[in-house]
Amino acid sequence: IPHGTSRVVVDPTRMAQGIMTGIGFLGAGVIMKEGLAVRGLTTAASIWVTSAIGILFGIGFWIPAMLAVAATLGTLSSFRWIESRMPTEFYAQFRVQFRRADAMPEKALRELVKQYGFSVANLNYVLTKDGERFEYRMVLRTLDQSNTPRLADHLGKEPAVVEFRIAPIGS
Repeated sequence: IPHGTSRVVVDPTRMAQGIMTGIGFLGAGVIMKEGLAVRGLTTAASIWVTSAIGILFGIGFWIPAMLAVAATLGTLSSFRWIESRMPTEFYAQFRVQFRRADAMPEKALRELVKQYGFSVANLNYVLTKDGERFEYRMVLRTLDQSNTPRLADHLGKEPAVVEFRIAPIGS
């Protein structure tokens, strides 16, 4: 080194640590909670492992980098295949109104939604229209989304029902 010049020594361990920390924060930014669902975990993990593979290529570790690429693609492909064969839960916000005098008892409503393959969570009771209407609000869960139009069809024919709404959560 000539007199008066300086040389910067880069510690590859610290550089990799900084890259992985920064990428970790970026990955955390893609994780979102939507209603009862959490989305973005696979994307965050993919961003992180891609940066790790990039570091391996960058420092010249070609064989470990190629093995990491193969392992990552194999893992992601395998889990996509497994996920496509697993039953997924469908959630919906459900609201149904009756005239106060004609309100369906809670037990009967629970039996009705159960008959269509739903389970109930977070049941609330509301009086609306200055006490003229009684409303149930709840979250419904099912493993078969096709149960929704069947329940809606039944409620549309129910004379005691004044109004109802079934709205998917996190679709």
